[in-house]
Amino acid sequence: MACLLAAMMLFGITAVHATPAGGTAIGIWPIGGATACLMMAARPRTPVLLALIAAVAVSSIWIGGRDADVALGLGLGMTAGAWVMWRIFTGGRRVRPELRSTGDLARFAGGATLSAFVAAAAAYLTSMVTGWSDPSLLALALLTSNLGSQLVVVPFFSRLRLHASAARPSERVLQWVVILTLSPLVFLPHDFPSIAFMVLPVLTWCALRTAPFEALSQMVVVLAFAVICTTYDRGPFANAGLRFGFSPDSQGILLSTFVIVCAFVVVPLLLAVGEQLESARQVAAERDKVQNIVNGATGVAIIGTDEHGLVTLVNPGAERLLGYSAAELLGRTTDLLHSQEELETKGALYGTEPTLGAVAAAVIDTGPVDMAFVRKDGEERMHSMTLNRVHDDRGEVTGYVSTSEDITDRVKAQQKLVEALETERQAVERLREVDQVKDAFVSSVSHELRTPITSILGYTEMLEEGVYGDLAPAQLDALSRVATNSTRLLSLIDDLLTLSRVQEDGLAMVDRLVDLRKIVAAACSVVAPTAELRDLELVVDLPDEPVPFLGDRDMLERVVINLVGNAVKFTPEQGRVTVSLRPEGDAAVIAVADTGIGIPLAEQERLFSRFFRSSLAQEQAIPGSGLGLSIAHAIVEKHGGEMRVESEPGQGTTFFVRLPLLTRV
Repeated sequence: MACLLAAMMLFGITAVHATPAGGTAIGIWPIGGATACLMMAARPRTPVLLALIAAVAVSSIWIGGRDADVALGLGLGMTAGAWVMWRIFTGGRRVRPELRSTGDLARFAGGATLSAFVAAAAAYLTSMVTGWSDPSLLALALLTSNLGSQLVVVPFFSRLRLHASAARPSERVLQWVVILTLSPLVFLPHDFPSIAFMVLPVLTWCALRTAPFEALSQMVVVLAFAVICTTYDRGPFANAGLRFGFSPDSQGILLSTFVIVCAFVVVPLLLAVGEQLESARQVAAERDKVQNIVNGATGVAIIGTDEHGLVTLVNPGAERLLGYSAAELLGRTTDLLHSQEELETKGALYGTEPTLGAVAAAVIDTGPVDMAFVRKDGEERMHSMTLNRVHDDRGEVTGYVSTSEDITDRVKAQQKLVEALETERQAVERLREVDQVKDAFVSSVSHELRTPITSILGYTEMLEEGVYGDLAPAQLDALSRVATNSTRLLSLIDDLLTLSRVQEDGLAMVDRLVDLRKIVAAACSVVAPTAELRDLELVVDLPDEPVPFLGDRDMLERVVINLVGNAVKFTPEQGRVTVSLRPEGDAAVIAVADTGIGIPLAEQERLFSRFFRSSLAQEQAIPGSGLGLSIAHAIVEKHGGEMRVESEPGQGTTFFVRLPLLTRV
């Protein structure tokens, strides 16, 4: 900061001394340096720093030869202008502000302009109060000089968008040669003011092609030539007042205007070039990112076309799936990738002409569609394809892109699966027919067997009663065995016939209002004698109140007899069978528990299947047909109920029958 203040003092005194003879202004005072002090200095506090800047400004103007009151007014005005520029450009922060975007440029130019007007207003008031110089002329001189100083100096202390020079070293050398050669040629002659602006194309060239700070330095060199030559009465701006009949201060105004023009050419160009280069880098990065994604999608064919349908993009996935190289497809249409038969099929499906353009128009932006693609080797493969439009930033269509994935193997697998399912369906249908034939056969045979077995039982009873004469004890024992086995066979036939009627929904059930307590008690009384012979404890637990139910008494009694009979049959001597009935909400639950051999968990799912018998029952040679539980389960379901079992081998079994009260399903 001390260096900046010292430089301000030196250049400020020089600016006042450089005023032409007869002039009352102070030249291009370095107000941009004052703004730089406010931006760069971390200490002291802002009010103290403003006081130091004001002291330097007033001192340099007074030492340069202006009266103390004039120096005070102009110095304070320029200090206020520096503060305004700092507040607007940095937001009141002691930092290097960014000068990179259009918004930054607007704050920069706006702050510099308002700062110049503040200094000009102070100069006008100073002239009015002190009587020094013409107020308007002094204000215009300070307006242009302050604006030029801010525009040239402040960018050096800002954070520009840095970028490498686009010019080769030889071009940069040429730029400096042209600047160092052209500047003297422009500012040494007296009689051609307009040729001063010949340096503008050179500065434009430099701003477009070189790095930011180098372009600013080239501008400063040109302006240094202009200021030095003008100060020593050389160049198009020197003694302009005498030559053109203006005030001597017009020399400084013209020179400052030239500085302003140069700054407004170079600085915006620097920012525009930086923004363009940054945008170009971002676009290139996005392009590379997209290109990497496209190239990395080796399992997906990505093909891009222009608005006329000519291929402009082929990714490696498309080369692999279609067999064509990118060079073979670029610049061509995609007609060769689709057979005429496929186009006719899709045209008929979408109601369009069988042409690629018509079919593409029908499927574009509609999501995935199945489309056949023809490989280079002639093989036709099925792809799941998505076709979409590509729009530019104005919303106009610039091309099309299709992404597709080969699904031929998946389609074939699906077809095989459909065929397998159809085969399985037909097999199930045939099995159902076979099952129906089997059931019909079993029913028919059962009916045919019932009559002769009934006849056998009748004649057996007659023989036992001695209708055909007395029999020896051995003969009576044989007849007893015949009668017992005939009775078992007749019971089996009855079970088969009952099960057949239940499955065919031909079981005649009479719905009546019954008391489930009486049904359970009657069933248990039927099985009780067998339990007594087996030395088993049969416990019946019934509620005190009636349990009404709408159903078939005989069928329900058969269910309970079957469950209690099984419990007695599969429970060893000294065991226990418990039968209970309990209302639970809107249902009644009949539970039959025993302490028998139990049922393995893996076999419980098949327990209600026809002819199924558990492995433990078979191992212990306990007789049974495997139909009782199947019939009981069917009867319960006919009554809208459900049956389930809980059992563990060696721990006993419990069957639960849940029946809805006063309802039928």
